[in-house]
Amino acid sequence: MIIVDRLLAARAAENRPVRVGMIGAGFMARGIANQIVNSVPGMQLSAIANRTLSRAAECYRIAGLPEPRSVRNRAELEGAIRAGVPAITDDPMLLCAAGGLDCLIDVTGAVEHGAQVTTEAIRNGRDMVSMNAELDGTVGPLLKREAERAGVMFTGSDGDQPGVQLNLWRFVKSIGLTPLVCGNIKGLQDPYRTPTTQAAFAAKWGQDPAMVTSFADGTKISFEQAIVANATGMTVARRGMLGHDHAGHVDDLTKMYDVEELRRLGGVVDYTVGSKPGPGVFVLATHDDPKQRHYLNLYKLGEGPLYSFYTPYHLCHFEVPLSVARVVLARDAVIQPLDAPRVDVVATAKRDLKAGEVVDGLGGYMTYGQCETYEESRAADLLPMGLAEGCRLRRDLPKDAVLTHADVEIPSGRLIDRLRAEQDALFPPRAANDPAWRMAAAQ
Repeated sequence: MIIVDRLLAARAAENRPVRVGMIGAGFMARGIANQIVNSVPGMQLSAIANRTLSRAAECYRIAGLPEPRSVRNRAELEGAIRAGVPAITDDPMLLCAAGGLDCLIDVTGAVEHGAQVTTEAIRNGRDMVSMNAELDGTVGPLLKREAERAGVMFTGSDGDQPGVQLNLWRFVKSIGLTPLVCGNIKGLQDPYRTPTTQAAFAAKWGQDPAMVTSFADGTKISFEQAIVANATGMTVARRGMLGHDHAGHVDDLTKMYDVEELRRLGGVVDYTVGSKPGPGVFVLATHDDPKQRHYLNLYKLGEGPLYSFYTPYHLCHFEVPLSVARVVLARDAVIQPLDAPRVDVVATAKRDLKAGEVVDGLGGYMTYGQCETYEESRAADLLPMGLAEGCRLRRDLPKDAVLTHADVEIPSGRLIDRLRAEQDALFPPRAANDPAWRMAAAQ
C-alpha cells in the first residue's frame, strides 16, 4: 500500500500524528513500539496497556523514549494523550474508552481477553487492528459485522502472513486473474510439538514457548488460513488442508493441484512445508482469456493453467503501523471476513486425553488446531479451538481425535462462548455455500 507513506507524511507535516493505543507488551509488541517510534513519521504510540506495567514501560524504553506516565483513569490517560506524553496502564478498557486515540492494536494473542477488549473497543467507536488470528478465526465474522454497525473497522494486519496473502490476492484479482489457491509457506509442521520441545528455540529468540509451539504444531497456521478463507470465500480441500511437503520453489506447485477440483471448490487455502522462498506466501491463479495467457507466458509465468505469484517474506511488526494507516487514513481494511464463515479451526487431541482433565491453552500439551469446513464443524458439533482452553473433559479421547462439544464441559461466564453462540445463530451452516444468502448478508 504505497499510498500510506504520503498520507503519513502529510500528517507529520501538519504535526497531527495518527495516535495509536496498543494492548499487549510481549515480543511482537516491543517490535511494533520500536517501529512506530523510530520509523513511522506521522504516527504516535500514545499508550500501551498490559497487565504488567513494567513490561509496558519496557516497550517505550527499548524504543528509546523517556519513562512513560502511568495512568489510572480515563481523565489521566486523555491528559497524557493531549500532552503527547507516552502513557501506560494495566487497564486496557481505558484505551477503548479514552478520547484522542485514532486506532487500537491488539497484540495479545489471547482469545478471551481479546474478545473483551475488541467488543469494548467496538462499543466505544474505536477502530481495531488485530494481530489476534485466534480471536478472528473463532468469532471474526460476528465482530466484523458488529464493527460495521458501529461505524468502525475490525481488521487483521499487514506483516502477518494472512494480511500478506490478502494483499497478493487483491493484486492478482486486480490484474484479471482468478485466484484458486492462497498458500502459506512453513518451515516446520509437527502437531505433537509441545512447550518442552520448543523451549530452546523460544529462549533463543526471547519468545513465549506456548506461542512458539502454536506455530510448530499447526494451530497458528490453521487460524491464519481460516481467516484467509473467510476473507476470500475459499475453503479447504480436506480437514487439516493438503499441506504439501515440497522442498522446491512454489512455482512448481502449479503442477500439483487439480485445477478443475479447485474451481469446483471455489478455491482453497493451503500451506506447504520447506518450499522456497520461505517464509513467504503464494497465490496460484488462472486466466480465462487465451490472449492474456499468451502474454503471461511471454512474461515467464508459464503456459498455465495455473500461474504462480508469491511474496518471499512477511515482516510482521514492520508492517503493522501501515495497517493502522490504511484503516485511519484510507478506510481500507487489510483482511476481514466477507460475511458467513467458510472455515473453522477445530480442537484435536495431541495425546491420549483422560476424563476430568482440563484442556490447557493454545500451543500447549493437550490439543492442536486443524482447519475444517464450517459446514462440517457445525454438522458434527466439533469444538472450536478458540473455545477449548479451560474445558473439562467428560470422557477419555484417543490421540488425534477431534473434540466435540459433547466431549467437554465449557466453563461458565466466558464472553467468547457467548459471542460464538451469537455467531452460530447468525450464520447457519448452509450460508457459506448459498450465493443468494451471501449476497443478502453482504448488503
